[in-house]
Amino acid sequence: MEKLNISEKLSLFSDHWNPRIVATLNGQHVKLVKFKGEFVWHRHDHEDELFYVLDGAFNMHFRDRIVHLDKGDMLVVPRGIEHRPVAEQEVSVMLFEPATTLNTGDAGGPLTKETLDTI
Repeated sequence: MEKLNISEKLSLFSDHWNPRIVATLNGQHVKLVKFKGEFVWHRHDHEDELFYVLDGAFNMHFRDRIVHLDKGDMLVVPRGIEHRPVAEQEVSVMLFEPATTLNTGDAGGPLTKETLDTI
């Protein structure tokens, strides 16, 4: 049981769309990720995802609407809902999701991260 500093962990990487695990609890991963640009449309058939904006802002696109999130905002995307994060500028996000969750869900492709680093 040791504390961790989120800012320090975020300083350890600069790439986008590559989540890092910072903690685990009850079968969940707590991940840090930086977004910039457009991600792929995807859904997670069996997992909900929680997005918490640490710094910056982004839009979560859904097929029927767009939700804007600023620093300090949180959004839960329920399982089965197709979505796509889009960030005009770099944004730092904390994710809470089951350990089995693939970042690209059902979409697959070159942005899929099968194995995540723990920092």
